[in-house]
Amino acid sequence: MKYYEVTFRIEVQEQLQPQSQQLLQTAVDLTSALAGEAGFETFEETSDGGLTGYIQSSLFNRDLLDQLLTGFPLEGVSVSYTLQEAPDKDWNEEWEEAGFEPIIIGKKCVVHDGRHLGSCCLDDYEMQVQIEARQAFGTGNHETTRLMVEALLNRNLSGQRMLDCGTGTGILAIVALKQGARQAVGYDIDDWSVRNAIHNAKLNGVDDRMEVHLGDSSVLGETVTGPFDVVTANINRNILLADLPRFAACLAPDGLLLLSGFYESDIQKLTDEAVKWGLQLSGRTTECGWACLQLLKNEK
Repeated sequence: MKYYEVTFRIEVQEQLQPQSQQLLQTAVDLTSALAGEAGFETFEETSDGGLTGYIQSSLFNRDLLDQLLTGFPLEGVSVSYTLQEAPDKDWNEEWEEAGFEPIIIGKKCVVHDGRHLGSCCLDDYEMQVQIEARQAFGTGNHETTRLMVEALLNRNLSGQRMLDCGTGTGILAIVALKQGARQAVGYDIDDWSVRNAIHNAKLNGVDDRMEVHLGDSSVLGETVTGPFDVVTANINRNILLADLPRFAACLAPDGLLLLSGFYESDIQKLTDEAVKWGLQLSGRTTECGWACLQLLKNEK
């Protein structure tokens, strides 16, 4: 799958330089939010205060991006960008070489790469999850992933059936299975991610209860059928809004839908749309401006 790498340059007017550091961070957050509306999947902040974003080349809409960035909603700040094809290689090649330190979530779960444990004793944690990110964006350390994992850890999933939309590395499905789910089904539009999720399922000894499909939400009701007791989707806001009807349709009565991948400012828009499809907000958590929603399907 081909991606574009877009480098956003953020400029602050000279008279605002005394407060430029604070403005830059606010501008970076706004830029990523606006680009997310245009379909960008992931971002990296650059050392010079800018931002690099990645989007599937087939989904890139220059007119839409230009429209969103024109009249940037922060006085005295302007944003421009340059575009190039991202190298068709392992997205996490550098990360794979360096690895990552163990990540503790909810004082119960430790996520590790199997190589860089340092002084961490895996036996101190009730749940251990090993993740190797091979050509997949998710490495398990983003705020949205932590929020989703913690929500799963706080729920009794014993005997339940789980669906993971946009599974990435498969971390959410793996956590659900280790939390007692009887089966997890995932799908992703990226064939690299599908292979990676299957690999990680084997690493964690849950591959006999996990299946992963290539495709978008159109697989629901076709190759993937409900009902599911728990549905997770850590994707950008626009895709969530478009796919909510399908999520709701495959959710069992009183089932739980967990959503993340968006900012706190998007909560109202998503909850309003969810209500249209018989979903009711039952909880929300936030971290560093990112949000996670817990929605229950009203029993009819």
